[in-house]
Amino acid sequence: QVQLVESGGGLVQAGGSLRLSCAASGRTLSSYTMAWFRQTPGQEREFVAAINWSGDLTNYAESVKGRFVISMDTAKNTVYLQMNSLKPEDTAGYYCAFRYGYSGGKYGVRDMSYWGKGTLVTVSS
Repeated sequence: QVQLVESGGGLVQAGGSLRLSCAASGRTLSSYTMAWFRQTPGQEREFVAAINWSGDLTNYAESVKGRFVISMDTAKNTVYLQMNSLKPEDTAGYYCAFRYGYSGGKYGVRDMSYWGKGTLVTVSS
């Protein structure tokens, strides 16, 4: 079992920045993928960014490329999402996700095994 705890959400004005954190604990082993997803009411959960256990392989949704940066502190089993140039359409609940091993480039909701409870990000215009 793996437990994920997100933090760092809040209210920010458009153009501002926030950094989300997700700490993983439990049976993380040495090979895994961590990712961020987001979801707004009535919408499906969508992929935002992912990173592998060593931090040298990342993937981003087109909507956040160039604005968001995902990074990993392997020693702390913690993944970060630095969100810059935030837009009102980035407003959502942000969820951390985990899976063992490499996802093979697949980052759908069903490709992840464990989820955090989420943290809310609100971007005002």
